[in-house]
Amino acid sequence: MAVTHQITHVVLTGGIGSRLWPLSRKSMPKQYLKLFAGESLFEKTINRNVAFSNNTIVVGNIENYKLTDILMSKMEKPFIHIVEAIPRNTAAAIAFAAFASKPDDILLVTPSDHVIEGSDLYESALKQAIALANQDYLVTFGIKPTKPETGYGYIEFDNENVIAFHEKPSLEIASKYLEAKKYFWNSGLFCFKAAKFLSELEKQEPEVFLASKAAWKANEKGFLDYNLSIKIPSISVDYAVMERTKAIKMVPSQFDWSDLGSFESVYDYLVQKGHPMDTNSNIVIGTSRHTSFVGLKNCILIYTVDALMVLQKENSQDVKDVYQELKSIASPLL
Repeated sequence: MAVTHQITHVVLTGGIGSRLWPLSRKSMPKQYLKLFAGESLFEKTINRNVAFSNNTIVVGNIENYKLTDILMSKMEKPFIHIVEAIPRNTAAAIAFAAFASKPDDILLVTPSDHVIEGSDLYESALKQAIALANQDYLVTFGIKPTKPETGYGYIEFDNENVIAFHEKPSLEIASKYLEAKKYFWNSGLFCFKAAKFLSELEKQEPEVFLASKAAWKANEKGFLDYNLSIKIPSISVDYAVMERTKAIKMVPSQFDWSDLGSFESVYDYLVQKGHPMDTNSNIVIGTSRHTSFVGLKNCILIYTVDALMVLQKENSQDVKDVYQELKSIASPLL
């Protein structure tokens, strides 16, 4: 797709990926792991959007910004790097990128740790989103669900019009959403003009707007001050703006998408790509050592040099409890 506007790809890299512990750590979050045919999710994200943008802003944090620098240098990709002193959630992260942009620049905001496949369908969705952003709408992307997923939020819609946002549902409600065909997964992908986003943020969450602006004005070569940053309320962009603005549109998208937010989704992705699996649908991640599963089905063994986890695939959401337990004792394994 030829770029005819000033379109900036804003890459959010602040996530830790706690539900993918022990693979994902503070020192090496999931977006930098080379688990995917020798390529990281971060690299996939950059490469996927390079044809649709003529500028790149990466918003990361002080703990992982060097990993971004290494990869962007390797890819020989010029970019603006905004380094948060402390995570303040996605509303502030996107605000920093908007402050760093010209008012009419269109921001294509993507997490750095998602898998998207189906380039033609992705391009079609982006064209639709950019056209709406040029009309001063804040655009979110809904993903057509393929199963009753309880780990995602949902957007209820009618054509491009958003009716309501819904939190992560029970299995029963998710099944009803799937049957109704007017509820799509909330992808965490956005598109809008920088000035329009800031205007809506100021209207809906003035405290976030003002504190983010103060932190941005005091930045030194993209590095943000801790004392100013800690004053920013930690609020997601969905709650701060997207769920409350009247200027919202949704692009119903058909491309294949996963946030790889759990080992179940990683399992599904790897198996789809031909990852070795035994006759009882068990897989091993992280080692080539011979491993035998006896009396077990649909299990994942995750191996690292300092930790080992055996997981029933269907219980993948419970990994976050392991992470929180380790966090409570300040474990060095994080």
